[in-house]
Order: sequence, then structure tokens, then C-alpha cells
Amino acid sequence: MKQQPPQQAPPVQKLRIRYAKRGRLRFTSHRDFSRAFERAVVRARLPMAYSSGFNPHPRISYAGASPTGAASEAEYVEVGLAQVLDPAAVADALAASLPDGLDVLAVVESPGGSLADRLEASHWVVEVGAPAADTAAGVAAFLAADAIEVERMTKKGLRTFDCRAAVVRLEVVAPRHERAGSALEVVVRHSEPAVRPDDVLRGVGRAGGVDLGAAVLVTRLAQGPLVDGEVGDPFAS
Repeated sequence: MKQQPPQQAPPVQKLRIRYAKRGRLRFTSHRDFSRAFERAVVRARLPMAYSSGFNPHPRISYAGASPTGAASEAEYVEVGLAQVLDPAAVADALAASLPDGLDVLAVVESPGGSLADRLEASHWVVEVGAPAADTAAGVAAFLAADAIEVERMTKKGLRTFDCRAAVVRLEVVAPRHERAGSALEVVVRHSEPAVRPDDVLRGVGRAGGVDLGAAVLVTRLAQGPLVDGEVGDPFAS
């Protein structure tokens, strides 16, 4: 009988990390980031805790990753350590080990519980090439609708779902970049299936009978608990 591997000790400290995807690094996939992060952990010489079993892995939990191509100021990961470290020192070590564009914004000790459960909604800005008048017409029609179905290819095949129910707030705002004609600011409740910014963009175009074109830039500004229609800080107690 094959000998069972020794059990690994549980983490003595868990740290939650907020990081940003900026510039060209927004095109990194979740798998790309996880590889880059695990290399950074090694370079930073963090004393990681490991899972048990025949193939131990460092205790790293990813939560609420943004779609490939979207910039983000609110990505989250949690790590388990075999030693207690100063969160500020860990932030500095990781910042020096990650490539520019994957930027560590905050590191805090975990108070316990599930980080993923605190990520209830996301706040996005979607910049488009369409003029503000077309975007505003589409937004008004979208908000007036009870339901708007869109299609998206998933791992389980083509899926049709309502993109209206997950939208908590939607409005037209000034774009941040010159090549964008207008922008939508949207708060989306996390749901199953997940409603993404491009789903909302298609829904707005369909509801208003307007062509908003492809998104110029999608940016997640915040991700966390949903409080009175706004996205809160998941690190706040």
C-alpha cells in the first residue's frame, strides 16, 4: 500500500492582498496572473504554508478575478503563511517581485471567514466609442426594462440569461480617455451566471436599439460588499 504523505501544518497567518491590473497587463488571463504571482512569492522568499497530499501546493486563494482585457483597481488574493510577518513588509516584497502593471495596493491580516463571500458586487466603468446621446438612450431603455436577455459562450456552451436583474446602478459619465465617445458607470451584483460589463453593454445596445460598438476600455474600480447600492471595502471590519 502506498504510504500516505505527511500532513502539512495549517497556516499560522493569513494575509489578504489587493492588487491592480493596469496598462498592457490587463490582457493577462487569470492563469497568467497566478503563474506570475507564484513566481513573485518565490522571489520574495515568503514562508508559504502548503496543502497536504501527494502534490502540496502553496496556500493561495484567488477571489473574483476580472475578465481578460479588463483593467482593475480591485483584484484580491489570500495567502497562508508558515510564519507571522508584517503585512507592510510583505507588500513591499511582493511589489518588488511583480512586473509593473500588476501593482500591490494593500495587504492586511485576514480576520477569518471567506474573502470570496465578501465580494458581493463590482463597480465598473465601461468606455465606448458611441456618442453620449446614443449611450444615454440605451441606458434609459435598459433601466426601464424588467428583463433583458443576452447570450454568451461559456464552458458549458452558449447560454442565454437576463443581464438586467444583476444591475444595481447604471449611468452615463464622462469618458476618461480621448478616443472614447462616452462611458457607462455600472454597479453589478455578483450572480450565477456572472453578469460581466460586456453583457451589460450588449444589453444596453439591445434595449435602446443603438450600436455602442465594442468597449474601448473596461475598468473595475471596486469590488466588495454591497451596501445601499454602493460597493464597500472588503477589508473593512
